[in-house]
Amino acid sequence: MKEVACTHCHLKFSEDVMITETHGEHTLYFCCNGCQGVYHLLNEEGLGSFYDKLGDTTLQPAAQKHDDLERFDLEGFKNKYIKVHEDGLYEIHLIIEGIHCSACVWLNEKVLHKTPGILEASINYTNNKAKVLFDPEEIKLSKIIETIRSIGYNAYPYDPALQEERAVSTRKSYYMRILVAVFGMMNIMWLAIAHYAGYFSGIEQRFKDILNVAEFILATPVLFYSGWIFFRGAYYGWKNRIVNMDTLVATGALSAYLYSIYAMVTKTGEVYFDSVVMIITFVLVGKYLEVLSKKSAVDTLDSIMGTTPTEVTLIKGNSKALVSVENVTQGDLIELKPGEKVVIDGKVVSGEASFDESSLTGESEPILRQKGDEIRSGSICLDSVIRYEATKDASSSLLSSIVSLLEESITKKPRIEQLANTVSGYFSTTILLIALATFAGWYLATGSFERSLIVGISVIVIACPCALGLATPMATLVGISLAAKRGILFKEATYLETMAKSDLLALDKTGTITEGKPSVIHAQVEADFDPALLYALTESSNHPVSQGIKRYLETRYEKLSTPTLTEIKSIEAKGVEAYCETTHLLGGNAALMRSHGIKIDHEGEHTLFYFAVGQEIKAYFELSDRLREGAKEAIEAIQKMGIRVVMLTGDHEASAKRIAQVVGIEEVYARLLPQEKAALIDRFHQEGHIVVMAGDGINDAIALARSDIAIAMGNGADVAISVSDVVLLDERPKSLQEAYRISRRTFRAVKENLAFSLLYNLIAVPLAVAGYVTPLIAALSMSLSSLIVVANSMRIKSLRFREDSREQR
Repeated sequence: MKEVACTHCHLKFSEDVMITETHGEHTLYFCCNGCQGVYHLLNEEGLGSFYDKLGDTTLQPAAQKHDDLERFDLEGFKNKYIKVHEDGLYEIHLIIEGIHCSACVWLNEKVLHKTPGILEASINYTNNKAKVLFDPEEIKLSKIIETIRSIGYNAYPYDPALQEERAVSTRKSYYMRILVAVFGMMNIMWLAIAHYAGYFSGIEQRFKDILNVAEFILATPVLFYSGWIFFRGAYYGWKNRIVNMDTLVATGALSAYLYSIYAMVTKTGEVYFDSVVMIITFVLVGKYLEVLSKKSAVDTLDSIMGTTPTEVTLIKGNSKALVSVENVTQGDLIELKPGEKVVIDGKVVSGEASFDESSLTGESEPILRQKGDEIRSGSICLDSVIRYEATKDASSSLLSSIVSLLEESITKKPRIEQLANTVSGYFSTTILLIALATFAGWYLATGSFERSLIVGISVIVIACPCALGLATPMATLVGISLAAKRGILFKEATYLETMAKSDLLALDKTGTITEGKPSVIHAQVEADFDPALLYALTESSNHPVSQGIKRYLETRYEKLSTPTLTEIKSIEAKGVEAYCETTHLLGGNAALMRSHGIKIDHEGEHTLFYFAVGQEIKAYFELSDRLREGAKEAIEAIQKMGIRVVMLTGDHEASAKRIAQVVGIEEVYARLLPQEKAALIDRFHQEGHIVVMAGDGINDAIALARSDIAIAMGNGADVAISVSDVVLLDERPKSLQEAYRISRRTFRAVKENLAFSLLYNLIAVPLAVAGYVTPLIAALSMSLSSLIVVANSMRIKSLRFREDSREQR
């Protein structure tokens, strides 16, 4: 009985075991009920054109798996893999198995988009990773998985650990292909030496035939096994009407191979099997080194995620239990032992210990955390047992946020990369046309088909769109990784480019230049001053000045009661207003007092806070904020880069100018409301500046949103972090300078890479057209050009930073 192909999956089986259907004049064959069901489902949904796009590609038969669907709807599964949006929608990343080509991507996206309850579905073909946004009120995750399985694929949740497995699998595949290629190359070189020796000294045809056959035997597995990567890439490129690097390599090698077979069989001309092997081997080794370099560039992400514990010790009453991190909620008590990594953010409630925060901030010195101090996920407990209260759940803790930001930053492409990719796409097509024209020109000029073909192959092989395509992503990948190691998180790669071009830095004072923890240096109180009223008022505000007053009262007065306040209002850039029963309370700056008709006689060069009951001032406080360590040196270094530095603050002018004078800022704008800060950013834009703004408070959020690059401090207000483009985890002013250095160094590497790629092709292609380059030299040159781009990008890692005020060399 003859074999026939399944109408759905295209796999061939004996006709007598197939399920058959007759549609008019056509007979349909199905290898199983799953394939039959999928075929009819696609046609009913109007997706029958999938089979036209699929061509002859074979699929896995449609699997019917329903026994494990329930686990996708479990609460623990949701906590671990699903991100819940503020509007109640669910987002999950899935790895889809069975995707062979772009047609498979098209099919899965179409089916998911047609499924009720799914709002967004996008699949990355390079890693089979799908982002699915859905409404849990309309559809369950198990139903989504079932839908994917019903069309012949399988899906499981994305886990970073699986990416490492995928990388290992890729490397193993390259190992085997390179081994075969190198074995073939080493042996064919000996045969080629004999061949060339005979060419110059004379050789009998029968010996020449033996050498030709031997080279053919060695070249064939190298071309079709080791070079399969290039043929596969060329095939998918052809199906999608794209001419890529794989197309050039496959075309060049296959052309030389086919001509060599013709020369061997007809015994006319010379064979070029050695060139075929050299082309495949050199380009394959170059591609493998690229894979290794890319892996090295993203090792920061792997190191952050690699050793993340999946369980914590939870304290409930007098008992301890190991609990999955997904099941820990805010307020739970966790015990941490020496050597364990913090997985969930929290606050120490008992004990004290030193913590290694180097993976977060780059700071190698251990940090002592005591009762009341916050500890951040990603840090490691070094020397004591402590207990702490969880202030967040696992998904919203710092470590998860860092990983999400890094993953997003690597996938977003800078504008210069988008341009390079566009050029690269046209480049390969242009090279193919130049090669054809070169072949025709040489054939008309010399009449030699062999010579013309070899020159044409050299043109195809020597041109390198790969170097052009790698120029930007490789450099930005290394730049983002280096920044992450220094505690600087770029939310998108494109922000490296924008920051490198910026020429104006706007700095908030409190919490950015200073520590944001002002302390009272002078207090004047009336005899009838009630500290409990002021304590209750400052407790209702998160402003650094209010918190400074609160800390002062706690140390000055014992057992403060907190009366109930009503009608509490936070007044932008002024202070707080409230009522205690019928008594009107005001706490804030001079502007707040004057706006309520209260006369102010006190002036000072530091921050002043007034407390009024009714219309009378009962106390005033003078506060001073300490400069952040290294602020002066960092600002000085940034100014030396040619960047204009200005201070924008809501504080009064005397205090702002005093701080500005210390750190060396000449341009100060004080007493600004949030909208006035934003208006100044707009004015700087009108002057033609590219503006970077650094701030940490709610009052900075509008200005941060208006700037080209918004930089937030890691411990700043959530709203400031949410609108920011860059986050400084360690909050050091030195990190601002480092962010500038890394972005400028990365952008310089991008420009160097692009310049080298263009210069290489401008020199190499004309030389090949003129016939001065053999296919062997062309293959070696092409691989080296890509490796030079990669090596130049890796040089970004050699950037040196000052540690503890000493230059490391």
